[in-house]
Amino acid sequence: MKLGVNVPNFGPGTRPDVLRGWAETVEGLGFDLLMVSDHVVITPDVAEQYPAPFYEPFTTLSWLAAITTRVRLGTTVLIVPYRNPLLTARMAANLQQLSGGRLVLGVGVGWARQEFEALGVPYERRGALTDEHLTVMRRAWQDEDDYRAGNIPIWVGGGSDAALRRAVLLGDAWHPLRFTLPWLEERTERLAAVAERLGRPAPELVPRVLLRITDTPVTGEDRRAGEGTLDQVMDDMERLRRMGAQTVLLDPYQGDPDETRHPERAWSMLETLATAHL
Repeated sequence: MKLGVNVPNFGPGTRPDVLRGWAETVEGLGFDLLMVSDHVVITPDVAEQYPAPFYEPFTTLSWLAAITTRVRLGTTVLIVPYRNPLLTARMAANLQQLSGGRLVLGVGVGWARQEFEALGVPYERRGALTDEHLTVMRRAWQDEDDYRAGNIPIWVGGGSDAALRRAVLLGDAWHPLRFTLPWLEERTERLAAVAERLGRPAPELVPRVLLRITDTPVTGEDRRAGEGTLDQVMDDMERLRRMGAQTVLLDPYQGDPDETRHPERAWSMLETLATAHL
């Protein structure tokens, strides 16, 4: 099972030199994947959780592709309805070419209603637009020479029934985000049922988990995967492997934007896990 890292490309402490430090740390510790998030307009609903500066993912990953040599690069998750699908397809194809085939495109429908309004995109149609755009993107990659760039894996985020159906029909993998293991077990069973009903193979499981290593055990039904002592976290990784996870993305961001001023804390936690796992 491969491990990746979700790198904060936002917040008061995020600067080009900090992003470079993240990339060098993730690749240097032997992780397989580096992913960043997506917002276009930092409206109040976005800023409350992910304040400026917010580095646009395609621009950021293109720059990081030149800094790194081995680690795969991706989005967790690109908000598909925000951009024209042919523009997204072109940017993704170019990044795939420029990075030597290292792109992973994690996608989602989005949640920030004010951001949708600022972009002039109908919030109520975000699911349907995501399906339409993904279909157009895949067609462009297959049929248009200017868009060809080899296989770009699409990881579909979300845990709703619509997201599971989207993962089966339009994705290469299902990418659930920050969950409890009982929730994931139930949703994985539902995903298999959706795939069987549609007559399609179930997509790969590639989850994103919170990474919070603590000195004392974390207990209770609401404990999320990746949260607790190193032994608890390692046990979670093993359970995810047995559930069929091909890659697990570790998210060391705890929710306080001030964390971005002190990335070395997250880097130390990642080193601890890398030493134990890789």
